[in-house]
Amino acid sequence: MQFFFGGILSTYLVFYFRSADIFSTWPFILLLVLAFWANESLKRHYVRFSFQISLFFLSIYSFAIFLVPVVLHQINAKVFLLSGILSLIFITLFVVILLFFIKDKFNKDENESKKLVAFLIIGIFALVNFLYFTNLIPPIPLSLKDAGMYHSIEKNADGNYDVTYEDYGWKGYFNLYKNFNEVVGSPIYAYSAIFSPKELNLTIVHEWQYYDAKQNKWITSSIINLPLVGGRDGGFRTYSVRYNLPAGKWRVLVKTQGGLTIGSIRFNIVPSNTEPALKTETKN
Repeated sequence: MQFFFGGILSTYLVFYFRSADIFSTWPFILLLVLAFWANESLKRHYVRFSFQISLFFLSIYSFAIFLVPVVLHQINAKVFLLSGILSLIFITLFVVILLFFIKDKFNKDENESKKLVAFLIIGIFALVNFLYFTNLIPPIPLSLKDAGMYHSIEKNADGNYDVTYEDYGWKGYFNLYKNFNEVVGSPIYAYSAIFSPKELNLTIVHEWQYYDAKQNKWITSSIINLPLVGGRDGGFRTYSVRYNLPAGKWRVLVKTQGGLTIGSIRFNIVPSNTEPALKTETKN
């Protein structure tokens, strides 16, 4: 049992982490981390029926959140609630059938144990719903495969995109906000490649925000809707473009229309009188 839960929770942890913007969905990722830690560390609790059922329900619920949108080809609050209801129905039937076969070996204080199991299941259900409706759960099964800020984007004869960018070398990976040298009148492109299952069609939002140091908060400058048709392994490619942005910290939030954040691109606008040295890359 411990090996089974360890394997499935580690898989969920990797998958949800890849599909999440860690800055906005860290509470749910933390929940999976704690579940994985509990499975590996709290070995003495494996004799407790309630502990095993809690981990099993969290695993079933996490899987349903992924599976139901794929089957229905939709991502919205109704689909999420349906995932939860199906998970509750499944775990209830599982517990009823299991107790029928192990009734003689069950805890002597059967009524108290049943109450504890019900309390833990409802608690997990309520917590996950709270995280979802506060936009703290990644929009599974969507995931941001690639994203960046570019000086130009052009579609080539092969149907791929040729992009130009400033190369900062390996040091660029350590900058949370990469400098973007902006020449007045030149376009600024936000590019995103989003993986989505086949036939999962929806609209992706690029929300451009700048940081207002006086108000000490992020201000939305514009919201651009981009239709997305699912089914491409490399990620369905979308981009938006802006001109003449003021200097300072910026970010582009890649979101669903429902407000769930798939990922984000952070950059720092630096005014420039001359075009910087650019490199070209092809996005397949």
